[in-house]
Amino acid sequence: MTDKNNEIVQKLKTAHETREPIDFIREQYQLDEPEAYRIQDQFVKEKCKRTGEKIAGYKISMTSPDTQAYANTDEPAYGTFTESNLIQSGASVSLTSLFEPLIEPELIFVLTDDLTAGASESEIISKSNLAAGLEIPDSRYKAWFPNFTLEDLLSDNGAAGLAVISGTVKTPSFEQLGSISMELFHDEEKVGEGDSSNVLENPASAVAWLSKKMAGHGKTLKKGAIIASGTFIPPIRAKEGTYKAVYTGIGEVIVTFTR
Repeated sequence: MTDKNNEIVQKLKTAHETREPIDFIREQYQLDEPEAYRIQDQFVKEKCKRTGEKIAGYKISMTSPDTQAYANTDEPAYGTFTESNLIQSGASVSLTSLFEPLIEPELIFVLTDDLTAGASESEIISKSNLAAGLEIPDSRYKAWFPNFTLEDLLSDNGAAGLAVISGTVKTPSFEQLGSISMELFHDEEKVGEGDSSNVLENPASAVAWLSKKMAGHGKTLKKGAIIASGTFIPPIRAKEGTYKAVYTGIGEVIVTFTR
């Protein structure tokens, strides 16, 4: 770990602990993508050592051309969930416990077996169950969305905030996965709708991308991992009240934000 990378990790760690957002990393440091992923790994390693948590899974970001445009990239990115990032459907979350949270309706894969490195879509489907989910991206930078660069995002653990997870069902076929519709409600008012084809054309393809990307980092996806596969719609800012996402054939997921 270089001195520069260690400085960045400590800045992000301090922001987490003090709940005081910081300036974008790019304003003080020059990074490339591999360095930014190494910083993420070190940040997560230190978090787990400090809290006693274990890595619980991963989140896939920027799975559509619209969201990739935010960071001027042509592929997705990933962040790492630890146990405290995961909450069950029906939970309440205080907005004061977060920085600047967003709402992203996503299908969540729960692995029932280890995946081989660079696993195919068919292997992923055969070794997973599926849950309705809401990801709540949250970053430790000032006015972070949509002003971040790829390196900012990766360093800050892909803006991993929370993932809200429903009960699971057996993962449907590849064809069915590509045509799941979603409606999002806030306090019973419909505020968004989208389709699973917006997620790299198929959410299983997003998980296949993650498996291949992680193989390049010398990692594989293990049994029990929770994988948020990518948002059906552009992110919206979270506000007080109850959000519910309903997915055809999969189920629904609910979270309430309080002050």
